[in-house]
Amino acid sequence: MDNDSNNSPMAGKRVLIVGAGGFIGGFLAVEALRRGADVTCMVRESTSRRYLTDPRLRFLVCGSFDDPQSIAKALLSADGRWDYVVYNLGATKATNFSDFNRINFAFLRNFLDALRIADKRPDRLLYMSSLSALGKGDERGYTPFTDMSIPNPDTRYGLSKMKAETLLDTTSDIPWTILRPTGVYGPHEQDYLMMVKCIDRHFDFGIGFRRQMLTFIYVEDLARAVMDALVAPAAAGRKYIVSELQSYSQADFRRIVAEELGTRCVIPVRLPLWVARIVCVVSEKWGVARLKPSTLNTDKFNILKQRNWQADCSRAVADFGFAPRVSLREGIREVIRSWRADEAQKSSDKR
Repeated sequence: MDNDSNNSPMAGKRVLIVGAGGFIGGFLAVEALRRGADVTCMVRESTSRRYLTDPRLRFLVCGSFDDPQSIAKALLSADGRWDYVVYNLGATKATNFSDFNRINFAFLRNFLDALRIADKRPDRLLYMSSLSALGKGDERGYTPFTDMSIPNPDTRYGLSKMKAETLLDTTSDIPWTILRPTGVYGPHEQDYLMMVKCIDRHFDFGIGFRRQMLTFIYVEDLARAVMDALVAPAAAGRKYIVSELQSYSQADFRRIVAEELGTRCVIPVRLPLWVARIVCVVSEKWGVARLKPSTLNTDKFNILKQRNWQADCSRAVADFGFAPRVSLREGIREVIRSWRADEAQKSSDKR
């Protein structure tokens, strides 16, 4: 699909991005602007705008997503309606299940109610879900996930995403599309960067001893998929897995990162599942004690121990021309370049 702003079907359209302040949100805003859209970012007063610096961006400040009336008030403060809404608001880490449920499910329910109260239903709403909503796949034969896979979430995060998807399943007055991206990485993302940093220190930590097949999607490819799906008639009322059209073993990932770092010797360290579980439980409890979500937690343990993350994206390819452009090697190269640039800037600022 040709996405130049001059001939893009999104040119001149009004797009509202909810949850624009995070890692993915900034790339969504850039991609929508690139296609000639009039872009509004819905944020809270405390939301960082570090990656939302383009002067063409408009901002809509919402006091609280806990109250549909508060959201509706913010929506009504802007003239007219939006042609498209990208709902990217969500939490990937939380100290307890109630936080996942409130942020990933209740906030969406409140937002849908607010669209009705303000009478600003869009032509299409795209909800950013996750491959984790499907839970554990085929751990024996390594059959890829498909868009028809029966969901069986085994994490609190995945369950909250599935609840949100089920809410949209029962929504008939607001046209929707759901994307289920696999592991999203790119500049400024921290979880995969942590793995890169470990390999830079000559260690590659993993859990379990059985083969694990991984999939990834570079953040710019995800942003392009979002904008393509929004305007595709065939994507209305459908759910799509989006991933690079290739899977990798942990050894593949380690080799690619090491080569791009220029690191010759990397020692693979494999923890037994029971050891990793203890580490995650302790880390989670420490996070609860500090009232701060921990990267390593019981949810993360279930994700890390999963052996099969392979994905079949054929329906996305057919329905809206999904065609990821960035390979894992190219994406990792950009992650490393961005990380090193940030480190150099920090060192310069200290002088």
